Amino acid sequence: MASTYTISDLAQEFDLTTRAIRFYEDMGLLEPERSGPGGRNRVYTARDRTRLKLTLRAKRLGLSLTEAKDLIDMYDSPRDTVPQLKRFLVVLAEHRQQLESQLADLEATLDEVKAHEKDTRSLLNKASQQASVE
Repeated sequence: MASTYTISDLAQEFDLTTRAIRFYEDMGLLEPERSGPGGRNRVYTARDRTRLKLTLRAKRLGLSLTEAKDLIDMYDSPRDTVPQLKRFLVVLAEHRQQLESQLADLEATLDEVKAHEKDTRSLLNKASQQASVE
């Protein structure tokens, strides 16, 4: 029998709230089976666990949940993986470009902050020297 997981199992393993896991389910990233009275209990398979792991990895890379779902869904099909890999490269390149742009903006802002600190120290030093002369 394949391994199965409860929502609590996955929440604990991945340090998530059960609410977050239900949200991923609502987004179509996870498709647990239902059991118990009225189908209240979610039963997650190894496939769901892997999809959750890939979703969290995609989030760390800065992908939207829609992008993550599109990519993960591509891997569900047993077809040739070349299109999936090419699409993944495109998405990664777009996100790398976005991150590099953000990094350039941050470096420019940091340089500006450093210049203001230098100017302020100089003004403070001059004010301190004037105060000691008077």
